[in-house]
Amino acid sequence: MAAGVLLLLSLTLAATAQTAVIPSSSTQEAQTPPASALDGELFYQLLLGELDAEGVEPAAGYSLILDAARKTNDPALYQRAVDIAFQARSGDAALQAARAWKQAFPQSREANRYVLQILVALNRVVESAAPLKAELALADPKDRNAILAVIPRSYSRVSDKKLAASVVEQALAEYLVEPASGAAAWTAVGRMRLAAGDKADALEAARRAQAVSPTGEGPALLALELMDPGFPQAEPLVQRYLEGKPLPEFRMAYARALLDAQRYSDAARQLQVVTVEKPEYPEAWLVQGTLQLQDNQDAAAEASLKRYVELAQAQGSGDERSRGLAQAYLSLSRIAEKRKDYALAGAWLDKIENSQDLVAAQNRRASILARQGKLDEARKLLRSLPERSPEDRRLKLMAEVQLLRDVKQYQAAYDLLGTVVAQPPADPDLVYEQAMLAEKMDKLADMERLLRQVIALKPDYHQAYNALGYSLADRSIRLPEAKELIQKALTYAPTDPFITDSLGWVEFRLGNKAEAARILETAYKSRPDADIAAHLGEVYWSLGQHDRAQSVWKEGLLLNAENEGLLETLKRLRVKP
Repeated sequence: MAAGVLLLLSLTLAATAQTAVIPSSSTQEAQTPPASALDGELFYQLLLGELDAEGVEPAAGYSLILDAARKTNDPALYQRAVDIAFQARSGDAALQAARAWKQAFPQSREANRYVLQILVALNRVVESAAPLKAELALADPKDRNAILAVIPRSYSRVSDKKLAASVVEQALAEYLVEPASGAAAWTAVGRMRLAAGDKADALEAARRAQAVSPTGEGPALLALELMDPGFPQAEPLVQRYLEGKPLPEFRMAYARALLDAQRYSDAARQLQVVTVEKPEYPEAWLVQGTLQLQDNQDAAAEASLKRYVELAQAQGSGDERSRGLAQAYLSLSRIAEKRKDYALAGAWLDKIENSQDLVAAQNRRASILARQGKLDEARKLLRSLPERSPEDRRLKLMAEVQLLRDVKQYQAAYDLLGTVVAQPPADPDLVYEQAMLAEKMDKLADMERLLRQVIALKPDYHQAYNALGYSLADRSIRLPEAKELIQKALTYAPTDPFITDSLGWVEFRLGNKAEAARILETAYKSRPDADIAAHLGEVYWSLGQHDRAQSVWKEGLLLNAENEGLLETLKRLRVKP
């Protein structure tokens, strides 16, 4: 009832406001206040309409309010009729009222916007073309690009995305050829095409948009969204935009896309640019530090992470900042742990306040205990973590398995996983982890059985194809099958440097040394890694290129002086780099 009372009050005030100014005595008789449109009959109609709308007969209330709107030609009453129809969940009635409003006020953007939104909500996509055109025509030219930018979001819930893309493109036809709006219009069309699953035409729209506005961020953002390992054609648009002066946030988004594609060295270069161009941008330091730690550049990682902590603490609080600090503290703790400075590692963990990150902190504490020879105590610490959901239980299990792996207790980790893997439903990730433990213990038949189980459970699990293919190649058995498995993995992850490394290694085992060197060089350039360095160096060594082999191995040791694969290679070949 409150909404109706407020409406009636506002109408009464509007009707009487014209008499609120009291004329001077000399003109008082000459000025006659205009009569209020709110006579007794209309007042009663509005009151009854509101009572019905909020009672048991909303349809009757809607009819009374809409009739009053037509009698008075009052936009507020038209809008009220639309709202009543919405409350009654009657889309057709809402559309009727909105169209009546639009008919009464053809130049009203608000009335037109209601018509457009209702048609889209009702999935009457074809009918939305006219009000969409009107929305753009009625808008102030300086606001038009902003309106174009939100069109794809407005159509995001329609069921027929291809039809929506076609209707929108036709509605925007005149703006696609205008210099002032062409880039925004083509970007909107591109996003509609992308939503319809048409990536090739979406890319063409992005190209047209960038041709209109080479420095525009919209086309570049669309290209960035299109960019993935299976669709490399979009990346040149992103790189073209980066030739100008992009916002650091855009370059960060590009770096994250490169990380998702496992192009770590390319991502590192972008992060370096951000930290130089905008050194006060915290997130760049956090991501750069995390990547440096992953590449075993501990000193550089520590400097980057400390810089992030300094900036983040100075820029206030919030959930996102709290999570970032927790990630930085965990990474700094890991660096201290690797240096066997367990007191400092614990001190970094003590700084974590976010309860959601305490599990990760406890994992690190357990790792510190294990490195100090207190494995039983470490396992008890992990098992004491609360289990609020099945996911919590799974995280605890994986943390304990990883702990056992780190201290080379492979059989214990294998058995622990076995108790869970045997329970339905089978989890491909856990089966894969058990297979990798079987490989560590040289239980190769078990490893192959488990990897084939993973493939049967999830045919696109590229890590399983790669692991099995690499294992066969490393033992120099069933090499054609090994190559076929690795090539299958590459169809799912074509830019993964570790799968590329496996392909290079199987080519080496097949005797194709020059091709192996070419492939491994590509993998090592994409991701400098000690395991890849071990393989590339061995290929160079077999080709008689001993200096190149020594150089690569030295780089690998700098990346990870404790890498088992690299150390085994040097020992087997009796080399001291």
